[in-house]
Amino acid sequence: LRAQGDLIARFREHKPKSLWIGCADARVPANELLGEGPGEVFVHRNIANLVVNTDFNVMAAIQYAVSVLKVPDIIVCGHYECGGVKAAMKQMDHKPPLENWLRNIRDVVRTHKEELVAIENEDQRYRRLVEINTVEQSLNVFKTGAVQRARVESRSDPTKRHTVPRVHAVVYDPLTAEVKKLPVDFKKALADHESTYNLYQTQTKNVE
Repeated sequence: LRAQGDLIARFREHKPKSLWIGCADARVPANELLGEGPGEVFVHRNIANLVVNTDFNVMAAIQYAVSVLKVPDIIVCGHYECGGVKAAMKQMDHKPPLENWLRNIRDVVRTHKEELVAIENEDQRYRRLVEINTVEQSLNVFKTGAVQRARVESRSDPTKRHTVPRVHAVVYDPLTAEVKKLPVDFKKALADHESTYNLYQTQTKNVE
């Protein structure tokens, strides 16, 4: 009863530390992987951890997280053994609405086809696609107006030590329980396409 009382006291305020965008796979629990308790992580999950600009669910979650909850960090977590990514690698119709959703991953395959085709081992090619997809979804987070606006506002806030929210691309291996952060130069990736996606002139400065 005391533990329950402590939780009730903690839940009087909703101030999560981060937004987690992960896969709906039951083997990828956000709080447990981050070592956080109840109330510490604002969570959005879908098949293959996609950030699709026409999906009002994920767009609303991102906007609420950065504009209302003011989370300083957004974590996009992919995982090996992802059924959605595996399905997208197969030339077959998975029927709508699933096939419509998987087409977003097929577009990632098309964009990175040269790199993926060069990987002869099918399992290694699949694991690499999991990583590439996670990076692409992280970049999609940066493209949103809500995130760009929050980052610009944070630069003029003297109480902020960093430009926030920061975006982190990580991959989890459910067979080894290892979580690794992907080495991504977001500043370079965004600078390459700033004339297309930037809504604010200063967006790519000090990207973290």
